[in-house]
Amino acid sequence: MSKLRIQLVRLMDWIGEGSGCHRIPERSFFFHGHQFPVCARCTGVAVGQILAIILNLFRKISFSISLLFLGIMGIDWGIQEIGIKESTNKRRFVTGILGGFGCFNIYCILIRKICAWMRSQL
Repeated sequence: MSKLRIQLVRLMDWIGEGSGCHRIPERSFFFHGHQFPVCARCTGVAVGQILAIILNLFRKISFSISLLFLGIMGIDWGIQEIGIKESTNKRRFVTGILGGFGCFNIYCILIRKICAWMRSQL
């Protein structure tokens, strides 16, 4: 393995360990034989957060939609956690996107409200 590839693998391991993700191989994607640094759901959350950043530049999404998206991810996790139905990596990824989008959008809404309140106090 080349020196660059070894450094990239170490970087991915560092990202995975620092993220708090469980990194279970069966719940993770693989690329060219290398496990993603985070599981499928956490990968989806990261994608959802990036999408939320981009979309928030152009339009505002309601709090209720964001909460719904976050709830969908929570329900998928809960159904799997209590043993009703095992989730798939595809479903984990999609619900992760929704959850990451919803969560980050709620942060944006709260930040806008705090900024508006602070401006009103001046």
